[in-house]
Amino acid sequence: AATRGPSGALHLVADLAHLLAAGAWIGALVAFVCLLRPQPDHRQTDRVLYAALSGFSGQGSALVAIIIATGIVNTWFLVGPSRLQGLWTTTYGQLLCVKLILFMGMLALAARNRFALTPAFGEALSFDRSCTASRAALRHSVLKETGLALLILALVAWLGRLAPTSALQ
Repeated sequence: AATRGPSGALHLVADLAHLLAAGAWIGALVAFVCLLRPQPDHRQTDRVLYAALSGFSGQGSALVAIIIATGIVNTWFLVGPSRLQGLWTTTYGQLLCVKLILFMGMLALAARNRFALTPAFGEALSFDRSCTASRAALRHSVLKETGLALLILALVAWLGRLAPTSALQ
């Protein structure tokens, strides 16, 4: 809403898509945390969990692509290409860079979950072996990813209180 002119609609759509994609990713993490909570007999829950993790992999990739694309659009409007060089010289820029670093951490954990931990969990399930170790590794990783998401939300709240254009001039 702050961007004027014809490009204002693009900025608004990018903001909304960014918010929806991030909300969907964080919502999925909360659901996975619930499914991964310790339970006495969790064989059936393990099957549900594996189906959910496997089913989310494609949607998760799409959400990440949307977050990256809309993040680039939003940075273009809020920071501008001419001010990228001095990004670290302002509070807004420093917080934005920390947010990006935390997001890269989330991506690394998500990739590990998708390409290493979930397949190991599925293999243990398919061979009817104990899933305790792979479940614990998944739980630990998803909790870390969720923690990073919460830190990012806190940074976004802080960034929302700063004026990016005046802060970077």
